Amino acid sequence: MNPDNALLTIALFAAFADGVKDDRERDHVRRFADSLGTQAPDLPRLYQDVLLKRVTLRDATSALEDLGQRQFAYEMALCICDADGRQCDTERAFLADLKRQLCLDGDAQVADAESKADALADLDAYAPATIAASTTLAAAQPAPSDAELDKTILNYAILNGALELLPQTWASVAIIPLQIKMVYRIGRAHGYELDQGHIKEFLATVGVGLTSQYLEQFGRKLLGGLLGKMAGKTVGGLGRAATGMAFSFASTYALGHIAKRYYAGGRQMSAAALQQGFQQMLEPAKKLQADYLPQMRQRATGLDAAQIMTMVRGG
Repeated sequence: MNPDNALLTIALFAAFADGVKDDRERDHVRRFADSLGTQAPDLPRLYQDVLLKRVTLRDATSALEDLGQRQFAYEMALCICDADGRQCDTERAFLADLKRQLCLDGDAQVADAESKADALADLDAYAPATIAASTTLAAAQPAPSDAELDKTILNYAILNGALELLPQTWASVAIIPLQIKMVYRIGRAHGYELDQGHIKEFLATVGVGLTSQYLEQFGRKLLGGLLGKMAGKTVGGLGRAATGMAFSFASTYALGHIAKRYYAGGRQMSAAALQQGFQQMLEPAKKLQADYLPQMRQRATGLDAAQIMTMVRGG
């Protein structure tokens, strides 16, 4: 098994580590694997190998000899396990076993990533206070106009595109919480006070699975050459370069606009209509992101851990 396949295999193990048989999330992962079949012929096979237990975690970890690759593998798995909030017991056990197999116990970079990623993913620790504060403010403020909502959506898209350009793997954990906050703001603008459960369900219905979205982010980075097949280069160093399309810009932009259409229409759209609308918005958003790549790069240069934490936790 080569390092590229090893990293994707570890990502798939992480995606299924919680043991939850969510057919919708699993279908998101399968569709991602199928969609990249011509670019990565091994990915659909790896997906089947993991599900059918034809490969083991040891098979994958033993293929990673470079320290940078091993650190990236663990941080990637950590982000995927943190996708839907606090880790469950099976995810914690999986990560502990993965860290041991990768010989990363006591690694300072990994410990720092764990601290930041877990803090960002622990939505339940601060979201109720944030939503309560936002609700109080909403009563005293007029509803934003369509133009203001469009600007809000664009700002979130640029910010999430910038996060994907950062070298720190854990920064990707902030993308989904920020998308959740964006949908909450759009719903509130149309008179709906939404809780996290509803928003996560909305994202899943649209076709933005939480776990599969992280897997897709890392898969695209790997396929874009982030791994660095060049000798002597580590993943962290190569992460500073733009990795093809900043996919998180497009997904955030499309998500925001389909959410605006959904809540403006009184939440009357069917699941099929939501999915179709999201896909229709995604294609022009992918083309639009090229126009905003300079802004994403500029935004990325000014971001640090404290700012990201504040943006996710703030109102």
